[in-house]
Amino acid sequence: MTLAEARRLALALPETTEEDHHGIPSFRVRNRVFATVPDGRHVRVMLDADVIRAAVNDDPRAFAELWWGKKLSGVTVALASADHRRVTELLEEAWRRVAPKRLHPVAEDDLPRARRRAR
Repeated sequence: MTLAEARRLALALPETTEEDHHGIPSFRVRNRVFATVPDGRHVRVMLDADVIRAAVNDDPRAFAELWWGKKLSGVTVALASADHRRVTELLEEAWRRVAPKRLHPVAEDDLPRARRRAR
């Protein structure tokens, strides 16, 4: 997985934009951040604690817990080690957490191509 691929996957989600977030790129839906890019090798994806822990348990080389103070708030993805399908799933889950309910559920045709092939 490359940063270009992760960016393409995130921007393929409905109404997603890429904007600055305190000096780093972020992916947003309706101005609500669901992922950030701290550097060219990582993406931070904002998720619920149980999803974060599952990702880290499944592949600790690719995923690490992201803590903001005392709050577990996301997963840091090491792109070079991460499975394309799993990153797609995590980005979609993070998008769903912040997207307006009227955008749910996402139609199959709106999902990134990699996800459609994987099903």
